[in-house]
Amino acid sequence: MLRGPLTQDGVHAPHEQQLAEFARDLLAALDARPRSISPKYFYDAPGSRLFDRICELPEYYPTRVELGLLRSHAADIAQHFGPDAEIVEFGAGSLRKVRLLLDAMERPAGYLPIDISGDHLAGAAQTLRRAYPRLQVRPLVADYTGPVPLPVPAPGAGRRVGFFPGSTIGNFSRDEALQFLRMAAQALRGGGLLLGADLVKDPAVLHAAYNDAEGVTAAFNLNLLARANRELGSDFDLRQFAHSAFYNAPLQRIEMHLVSRRRQQVGVCGRHFEFAEGETLHTENSCKFTVEGMQALARQAGFSPAAVWTDPDRLFSLHWLHAPPDKESP
Repeated sequence: MLRGPLTQDGVHAPHEQQLAEFARDLLAALDARPRSISPKYFYDAPGSRLFDRICELPEYYPTRVELGLLRSHAADIAQHFGPDAEIVEFGAGSLRKVRLLLDAMERPAGYLPIDISGDHLAGAAQTLRRAYPRLQVRPLVADYTGPVPLPVPAPGAGRRVGFFPGSTIGNFSRDEALQFLRMAAQALRGGGLLLGADLVKDPAVLHAAYNDAEGVTAAFNLNLLARANRELGSDFDLRQFAHSAFYNAPLQRIEMHLVSRRRQQVGVCGRHFEFAEGETLHTENSCKFTVEGMQALARQAGFSPAAVWTDPDRLFSLHWLHAPPDKESP
């Protein structure tokens, strides 16, 4: 079930509204040329489980390398956070990475995980509560790509710091990334943001990461069509679409597409759409960065770049970004 953003009063949007948003965006994607839809629709409960499997694959280095960086530098990162900090994680998934930070922090005051997949988030949050019974865990089902009404800080909390791992920033266009970072800079005033960013590297390494031998990434990509069938009554024949992922070197990004294997017609919400053989639905970009390029984007959004941590092979990077001072500070 699609879990959409909160309404203005902080209540979950009605299920009918969530389905309407999915239907609206899918119909708009199918009407457009070229066809493209937001990757946020990957993350229903089955999609979130598939992504967790991707993160365990030998070819998929980003999760493994980022976890290594967090293990090696958690104490240093915690010093940047300061005591009594409250973490806001944008796009929280299984919550594995944040545990490394919580274990290193001095008296963490609270944790606000934000994710669009409510069922997946609720289970992960409950597990975290059992592991950290004194921590105030307040999961928020929302679409963090737009304005998110954050609750008031936890009692006794110090600075509010953001956590945006996994190089999810790479799924955005440059304008979208800048918009997100500007929103985060305002929401985290007086604190900062720990941001994971995948780095530019050998295209062969990138190709293998998004075309695993087990076909898990292909299943993850195709789940978007399966979700449309489940939730919207569409009639996509998944056997007639193929997963395609490749590195677009001039644009420094991996592109994921679903390719029509033959000429076919699909029905969505009472309408019918033609796919030519070889025509694609563009489902995701995963942009890669240089350290300097990421820092320049952060500055443009209002952050002040500070520490950077990378692995010896420079596959991945973690950035500590200072947010603007709190307006109420003298």
